[in-house]
Amino acid sequence: MVTGARRRRPPATMNEPLISQPIRIVKHSLVIAGHRTSISLEDIFWNALRDMAAAREQSIAGLVADIDEGRGEANLSSAIRVFVFEATRRSAAPAPKDQ
Repeated sequence: MVTGARRRRPPATMNEPLISQPIRIVKHSLVIAGHRTSISLEDIFWNALRDMAAAREQSIAGLVADIDEGRGEANLSSAIRVFVFEATRRSAAPAPKDQ
């Protein structure tokens, strides 16, 4: 037994489910660079992509075309998920402190 060691209390959010809604993959067809393509993503990513496109005042197809241009060898669905994740992470990052 270790003396003086404290047992950590879990944060209040530990009892909450990690995923608040059922995971459902939805397929959408878009025209990207003049070619029709189908993309399968979870609802949460479609919703985020829709919000991001609206904030940029562009269509979902336009935003996906931008992502497509910069994805390199990555799968398009994966590139979209990474794009949404990184954008969300940047927006959640604390602002730098003035020194």
